[in-house]
Amino acid sequence: MLRASYLFILLICVLPTLFGVAGVAVSSVGYIPPLDMHLVSLNGFSQVFDWEGVWRSIGMTVYSGLASTYLACLLTFAILQATWGTKFWRKVEVSLSPLLAVPHVAFAIGFAFLFAPTGMGMRLLDVVGISADPNASDLALLIKDPHALGLILMLALKEVPFLLLMSISILQQVKVNRVEKVAASLGYSRAEAWWKCVFPQWLSKLRFPLLAVMAYGLSVVDVALIIGPTNPPTFAVLVWQWFNDPDLALLPRASAGAVVLLAISLLLIGVARLIEWAVTQGFNQWQYAGRTGFALPGKTLFVGMLTLSISMIPLMLIWSVAQRWRFPDLLPSRYSLRFWEYEWDSILGSIEQSIVIALISATLALVMALLAHEYRLCHRIQVPGYIIAVPMLVPQLSILFGMQVATLYVNGDAHFFWVCWAHLFFAFPYVYLSLDGPWRSYDERLTRAALSLGKSPLRVWLKVKMPILLPAILFAWAIGISVSLAQYLPTLVLGAGRITTLTTEAVALSSGFDRRVTAIYAIWQALLPFLFFSLAILTSRLQLTLRRKPIKELFHNELMSRKPRHS
Repeated sequence: MLRASYLFILLICVLPTLFGVAGVAVSSVGYIPPLDMHLVSLNGFSQVFDWEGVWRSIGMTVYSGLASTYLACLLTFAILQATWGTKFWRKVEVSLSPLLAVPHVAFAIGFAFLFAPTGMGMRLLDVVGISADPNASDLALLIKDPHALGLILMLALKEVPFLLLMSISILQQVKVNRVEKVAASLGYSRAEAWWKCVFPQWLSKLRFPLLAVMAYGLSVVDVALIIGPTNPPTFAVLVWQWFNDPDLALLPRASAGAVVLLAISLLLIGVARLIEWAVTQGFNQWQYAGRTGFALPGKTLFVGMLTLSISMIPLMLIWSVAQRWRFPDLLPSRYSLRFWEYEWDSILGSIEQSIVIALISATLALVMALLAHEYRLCHRIQVPGYIIAVPMLVPQLSILFGMQVATLYVNGDAHFFWVCWAHLFFAFPYVYLSLDGPWRSYDERLTRAALSLGKSPLRVWLKVKMPILLPAILFAWAIGISVSLAQYLPTLVLGAGRITTLTTEAVALSSGFDRRVTAIYAIWQALLPFLFFSLAILTSRLQLTLRRKPIKELFHNELMSRKPRHS
């Protein structure tokens, strides 16, 4: 049964990728039989590279993806170096859930509200006496700037909580406390120990999460539409615009662009591996060439990032009830709830549909991840982790069109089913990866001891292993829901525009629509994942309290039985 389930999981993970890549590759050479295109040619690729500004668009995509990834990596290491093992680290752990709960689109909308030419940043500058002319401040360059600086900064800040979460299990495996003690006995400071001993191990073990962050930065469309450059846009946005061209005869150009985007992603994965090898192995003289190392301001960076993230929520709340808010006034002059009243009926349907899709896809992804981890423990022959991580590493545009074509041969009208399937496909790797650390740290001797008492494997799993790992399981489930709620391209492509979610509506409204309505959708998009993360945390604490209560009663009864009785 476990083997059959594992094979089914592999089909879910591998087949969509194969169909997607094959479909888009065949279409890129002009072979699309449903459109009566049977002549194979490379005209699609010629049209891609003949497009005016395409090389600037590709260059901007490459450097923004690399810059945002390694900026997020540096910020993550700075926070870990300054806080790991200290009292402040507890505050960082508590803050991870709300930070992770905010989807990329909601974060991008809040970022735009802060740093737009007429945003809160410019209003605050006017309060302190600096000119409020949007063209006179560098803040105006962060939204829709031609060099993608705002996109790089926003992506880096948003990915830091994810990398911090993935680093927890990694640093537990590295055994940082022992490393610090040994380094201190040799005369190294804490900062030097982290640079020379912890950093190389941490960077190599953070490989898959870092590559996932890079792949997302290269292929992101929804966030780039909100705050990215426009003339030209990033290459992923350009390809998405080609896919939306009403002239179906130009579809080979869009498919060829998707193939080029896939090639760029694979090339940069190789570059990232080369950088990792050079830092940790190839040119590692810095690790033993004297006592060099410096402490990074990790606490300050984290406090600044947390303050920036928290400030977005009240700003969106104010915008949602602002009836009149002239620039450069710090607060609105009139307030009204009429925008909530006008949008409530339409937003309620999007909320319900988003929750249903997220619950279905996240629950199935969790079950599949649990089965995959149990199979990994029971059998030696297994698929490498990078195969399971393929949906995280391949640009969505490079496989979604092929997946859409494959669904047409089965049942093209089952849009809700295919959207759930696509969300499951993209959510599963994140759920699997979030459970990897807890499953590796679990002491299997507990399971063997329970099995030796004659209990069935299923009963042992339910009574021994699941209660211990329940917090990690619930947190992985919340991550799956968050990933599903944030899906934009899979919902549009496989839903054929008939499935509307909070994310699709928020992105559509962010392009020049009323800021009040955009703020309402962004608030709900940020609120739903936060509610599920809060539910996971509260359930974990309640379960832990219920587990401790029988133990306390046992000790109390034991003490009372030993207490001397006086007649």
